Amino acid sequence: MKFAKQTTLRDRVTLTGNGVHSNAPVQIVLHPADAHHGIVFLRTGIEGGRERLIEARHVGVSATELCTVLGDTDSGSVATIEHLMSALMGLGVDNVLVEIDGPEMPIMDGSAARFVDAIDSVGTVAQSAPRRFVKVLRPVRVEQGRAFAELHPFERGFRLDVEIDFDSPVIGRQRRVYELDASTYRRDIARARTFGFMRDVERLWKAGYALGASLDNTVAVADEGVVNPEGLRYQDEFVRHKLLDAIGDLALAGHSILGEYRSYCGGHRMNVAVLEALFADRANYAIVEAGGRREAGYADIPVVQPAFAPDTH
Repeated sequence: MKFAKQTTLRDRVTLTGNGVHSNAPVQIVLHPADAHHGIVFLRTGIEGGRERLIEARHVGVSATELCTVLGDTDSGSVATIEHLMSALMGLGVDNVLVEIDGPEMPIMDGSAARFVDAIDSVGTVAQSAPRRFVKVLRPVRVEQGRAFAELHPFERGFRLDVEIDFDSPVIGRQRRVYELDASTYRRDIARARTFGFMRDVERLWKAGYALGASLDNTVAVADEGVVNPEGLRYQDEFVRHKLLDAIGDLALAGHSILGEYRSYCGGHRMNVAVLEALFADRANYAIVEAGGRREAGYADIPVVQPAFAPDTH
């Protein structure tokens, strides 16, 4: 299956759950949307009965500590958007209105699996408009200490090369490289759960984070091993979840990426920063269309089946 056309959902689908940081109950409704709509959040339940539309773009990111947040607390925000964004982009869904009645997305089981299941339950439909891509023309790189994230030109689709290196014998150094499509995303990435260290729990609680975290939605890492009785879903589930998060964060480019993403010890902040670096100079990228059309004089691109990049501790 090739993704020459933009896609949306065949029907709306509803999910409920609690936020991993706020522990607040929330309901989301994924609605089909017209071509060129993109991914947009409709934040309801704001004080005074107000509502707000928030585009899923990197320019709207207001925080990247432990999760990615769009919007602001005064006028309305949505936190922990990366898992849903990852599922939508991993499955090649371009246009969706995400109605949400609270300030944080539901954590579900800590992965993107239930969002994938929800999308699959209604299916997707191709639209008349050709898919657009952000084509990386020149390398860009951001660094923070020993960590880095970078984007490079890559003609065949979207390639991810993600490496983590934790001072923990349970995790250690792990690396995964994928040229992504929907089947790869479903099989190798979607079920990888978020993770955290038991030693950080009290500090996070005092700071108002991880109030909804449990063994049902988080891989808990102690000095002696993984606490969850069922163990890991993949031997290297930790780096796969970083991939999942990166896909969700890089989806904030607004279109599928035609290029290669590389990171070492990255996270939400680095993922958003590399997008800022990419879009800081018009010579770094082009917006191109599948199927032989082009924008702004740039060359045609092949029809590819994309997926995007992940993150979180």
